[in-house]
Amino acid sequence: MLKITVKTGNRILDLLPTDVLERLKPALEPVDIVRNQIVHHPGEEIRFLYFPITCMISITVTMSEGLTVEAGAAGSREVVGINAFMGGRETTQTEYVGQIAGKALKIAADPVKVEFDRNTEFRSIMLKYTQALIAQISQNAACNKLHQLGPRCARWLLEVSDRIQSDSFALSHEFIAEMLGISRVSVTLAMETLKKKNIIKYARSNISILDMPALERESCECYSILHEEYDRLLGTHSRN
Repeated sequence: MLKITVKTGNRILDLLPTDVLERLKPALEPVDIVRNQIVHHPGEEIRFLYFPITCMISITVTMSEGLTVEAGAAGSREVVGINAFMGGRETTQTEYVGQIAGKALKIAADPVKVEFDRNTEFRSIMLKYTQALIAQISQNAACNKLHQLGPRCARWLLEVSDRIQSDSFALSHEFIAEMLGISRVSVTLAMETLKKKNIIKYARSNISILDMPALERESCECYSILHEEYDRLLGTHSRN
């Protein structure tokens, strides 16, 4: 079981004032998120928030005709379920699904709402995070529309690495294709290019980043823009 310490491994929790974190600790439950696990279904009331540590949770939107698109992702620098304390707990289209297995901290929405209402510093952190999340979703939309596949693919690998605090992870070409809104064949070609340059290696769904600076050079501007925006809003952050 994951031990909750002063440093939880989640950027948002680690920013909280000590007294707030101490009050929330009894309600924080270490959980294992598995791949394809749905932690919130469309139409349900959001009763729990998830603070990922080593897992990654995909934020998807399902249209009325049943089509699903990836809107964003959450890892160790984020929290899933902020709708619960920002006006409306029910979501009509949003689904949260585990994409990379790992650890998270789960908490009921009510104690978080109490702290949000009574503690101005906590509220400020959560609102700044919300601003960062909006920036992520907006940048994703622009990137998917305007940038070429290779740089987009490099950027996404960097984003995943940051979120799970690891240079190696299991991520299928199918998921990358869905996230980037392209075909699986196109992803395979982009990954093969990075592999030939000795920037990454992969076998099946297991990916390892071999040269992080080179991957950053291959990435489009969106990676650095979002990295700087998160740091501006939430302070600089390094891996544990």
